[in-house]
Amino acid sequence: MKVLLAIKEEFASKIFEGSKKYEFRKSIFKDSRVKTIVVYVSSPVKKVIGEFEIDSVLKEQPENLWNLTKDHAGIKKDFFDEYFENRESAYAIKIKKTVKYDKPKTLFDDFNIGFAPQSYVYLDKVI
Repeated sequence: MKVLLAIKEEFASKIFEGSKKYEFRKSIFKDSRVKTIVVYVSSPVKKVIGEFEIDSVLKEQPENLWNLTKDHAGIKKDFFDEYFENRESAYAIKIKKTVKYDKPKTLFDDFNIGFAPQSYVYLDKVI
C-alpha cells in the first residue's frame, strides 16, 4: 500500500540526494500495510517527484527521537524543536530505498487527486 505525502522542496531534495534518512511527522497514517511513500513536493513545485520504501516508523518523545535520528535527520535541531514544540510524541519515517521519477507527475493527471494533501492521502483508495 502507498501513501502520498506532501513534503517541502528543500526536504524532498535531501531525501533523494541521500542526506536525509528520516521524514518527521507530528501524526502518521494508521494503516500498518503502508510500505511506500510517494513524494509530492508542495508549492511552488506542485509535482510528484518520486517515492521511497519505508524501513520502519519510530514513535518517541521528541528529545529521544532526535537522539536516535540526529546523525541522518537532514534538518537542524532548532527546526526539529520548533516543529515538535509542545508535543508528547513525534514520528520519524526511516527511508529505505528511494526512486526519483525521470519525469515528475501531477496530482490530477497521474493520481486523479484534485487537491494538495495537508499531510497524506492513501493512494490505493484514490486510484
